[in-house]
Amino acid sequence: MNQIAKTTGAGFALQPQNMSEAFQMAETLAGSQMVPKAYQGKPQDALVAMMMGSELGLNPIQSLSNIAVINGKGAIYGDALLALVQNHPKFGGHEEHFDEQSMTATCTVWRKGDQQKHTVTFSQADAQKAGLWGKQGPWTQYPKRMLMWRARGYALRDKFADALGGLITVEEARDIPEQDMGAAQRHESPKESARPALEQYPEESFSKNFEKWQTIVESGKKSATEIVAMLESKAVLSNDQREQILALESGEAA
Repeated sequence: MNQIAKTTGAGFALQPQNMSEAFQMAETLAGSQMVPKAYQGKPQDALVAMMMGSELGLNPIQSLSNIAVINGKGAIYGDALLALVQNHPKFGGHEEHFDEQSMTATCTVWRKGDQQKHTVTFSQADAQKAGLWGKQGPWTQYPKRMLMWRARGYALRDKFADALGGLITVEEARDIPEQDMGAAQRHESPKESARPALEQYPEESFSKNFEKWQTIVESGKKSATEIVAMLESKAVLSNDQREQILALESGEAA
């Protein structure tokens, strides 16, 4: 069984305990070349992927390695999808078969206690009907593998939606055409077009207002993340300023 799900115990676990620690980790990982290029230099994207993975039981490193954003939506690689299902307590087993003559991939999966197994097939004819067969890229390079991933994705999502949190496979997400909403046309007024770039938030004002933000967070009127977003719409916060505000969420601020 592929043990991809999060494990607990001693060791180098690297599990952030609050939003501040999570963002620090996201910044560190996004600055590394050991994570996928889609997350390099993009700590916000890395943080979202880590949060999505946490919901599925993945640790931060596993999340960045196995979750991708396709057309603005989170998706998971086919092998990781299977690994998550295999770690589900209700997983009873699964079987995969490929018929060379009919070019049909078959995936059968079942939950413990099921009276019947659930089977899904995806064939060359299905791929042709969907406009996928012969499509440049993986459908041309690895057609059998793509058929199997499609059958697997449908079968596992049908029976283990509770384990997958609504994620589809990366392979399937890439085949969904991005909706073209047309080019938005916005006519700026002279005042808007002359708007200056945001300046650094003054440290003096930051110190003066910090106690007020702390009261707002503690009263539950706004979260620390909302305050950061509000401030950054008007000025540029330093990393230290941002971390001080985010630390209010867990009551760790000095």
